[in-house]
Amino acid sequence: MPTPAKAMITCTVAGLIAATAYTVALGPSGWLWFAWVVLTLSTIGMLAVRTPR
Repeated sequence: MPTPAKAMITCTVAGLIAATAYTVALGPSGWLWFAWVVLTLSTIGMLAVRTPR
């Protein structure tokens, strides 16, 4: 797996942890979860394009 893909996965997981911590501490934020979903879809798209077949 290329290094940029690993970095994207790391950012996605860190974003999930941060969004979960924010939700637990301060309550839910729709925009925060929307941004995390967009980041996750971007990561999946990047992996789909970069993965050799």
